[in-house]
Amino acid sequence: MGRTLYLQCDTGISGDMVVGALLDAGASERGLRVALKTLGLKGYEIRISQKLAGPFAACDFDVVVDEEHANHDHDMDWLYGELEATEASVAGHHHAHGSHHAHGHHHEHGHHHAHRGLADVMAIIERAEAAPSVKRTARKIFEIIAQAEAKAHGETIETVHFHEVGAIDSIVDVFAAAWCLDDLGIDDVVVSPLAEGEGHVRCAHGVLPIPVPAVAHIVEAHGLVLKRTHRTGELVTPTGAAIAAATATTDELPEQYRIVSTGVGAGKRAYDPPSTVRATIMEEVGATRAQTESSPVWKLETEVDDCTGEALAYVLDLLLEVGAREAHFVPVFMKKGRPGYQIEVLCDEERIAALEELLFRHTTTIGIRRMPLLRTVLVREPGVVSTAYGEVRTKRVTLPNGCVRAYPEHDSVAAIAREQGIGYQDVLRATLRELGRE
Repeated sequence: MGRTLYLQCDTGISGDMVVGALLDAGASERGLRVALKTLGLKGYEIRISQKLAGPFAACDFDVVVDEEHANHDHDMDWLYGELEATEASVAGHHHAHGSHHAHGHHHEHGHHHAHRGLADVMAIIERAEAAPSVKRTARKIFEIIAQAEAKAHGETIETVHFHEVGAIDSIVDVFAAAWCLDDLGIDDVVVSPLAEGEGHVRCAHGVLPIPVPAVAHIVEAHGLVLKRTHRTGELVTPTGAAIAAATATTDELPEQYRIVSTGVGAGKRAYDPPSTVRATIMEEVGATRAQTESSPVWKLETEVDDCTGEALAYVLDLLLEVGAREAHFVPVFMKKGRPGYQIEVLCDEERIAALEELLFRHTTTIGIRRMPLLRTVLVREPGVVSTAYGEVRTKRVTLPNGCVRAYPEHDSVAAIAREQGIGYQDVLRATLRELGRE
């Protein structure tokens, strides 16, 4: 039993709203600031504060950029003022608008925003000092946006270039959302229907219908649900939709659960009622004995002798992003003594086709075996222990005889070591002492 995050998007969703909600729910502000510095981006500062969103308190995560990188994203008069006079400019335009509203572009038209391709954004993410899981999530979010933009403009994800999605605040929002999810130890994410408005919104190069094309393509490709509000305005941004698409793992909330924490993230635009996202972190309440799952997992297996280790490492990242439960490769000796690798993937049945397609496309295999496997799983529950260096997340499992074992979570240990500039082993040993294992 792990942690489930429920994102309630009753008044819309954007990147900054998600980050604010996760910080309000307990993600480490200090840890996030340290991680963001490793992106190597300049020209901005982070302001995190509490504000009233209607009658309720909410966390405002604000990426304040300098004048060179500023945009009209929160200027309501610019976004919606006198649209009738400019709607004729929609024809022939497929351009970007607003840092949280990323659309592909072809010309800068005097704007100072950076024009970045997907490879440029991926390079920024890759150089960050963060857990591999954080980078995987951030990459997945940007890939989803790139796919939507490519479809909108008849390009490929390699050739499409971004305007505002390449801007500083969008990169920060996406990376921050991925980091906070990891910091909170989230295992599953449930996303409510996304409340959306109606009408049109002005972008940097014209007027777009709501939902804007990027949002429409993301919703279509990933099975998200939109909910009409009959309100005028853009409530769902491409970045927000992409975060929902990249992180949602299930449509079902636990039957029984305890609420661990809640948080509310505030939007910037002056809508009435204000746009907010609520994050509820819950732990399932269930059995305390080892169980055999009624539905099997599937094992995909193949061997290759002409793929490099670097190529296989790339494939493993893709397999995990597409939904594999586990993926690894091991060295083997094949026919005629040839050295090679056996690739093994564990997945749910509905992911078989997508994962096999990925293996055929990115490796040299010409055949894949698959077989169902029954599993006996121990009940797993998250926990926290206090150490001299701060609180460390742990994983507790219950053995069939009722005994409980606890293990430090690697990412939590690593984050504290990185934040405080101390040794990983020092934090690990301090945690093990508190668990009575040293």
